[in-house]
Amino acid sequence: MLQVLRDTGRVIESGVEFIFKIAAIGIIVAVLSLVLSRSGREEQAMMTTLAGLIVVLLMLVQEISELFTTIETLFGF
Repeated sequence: MLQVLRDTGRVIESGVEFIFKIAAIGIIVAVLSLVLSRSGREEQAMMTTLAGLIVVLLMLVQEISELFTTIETLFGF
């Protein structure tokens, strides 16, 4: 029982870390986009926003893949 609680704590920690990583990327992309927009480079601002979105989506796909692998291991498929 204690081992399960320890593992659950690790899962919660990694989930919080993941949310903080996404938030940090969002803040950096927002600042870069704002600076580029204000300097008259709207195209680069849009590309920066798109690149940030792609990075976050790739991170999310990796996490979902890891989730499916864990579920597959858990149920023995």
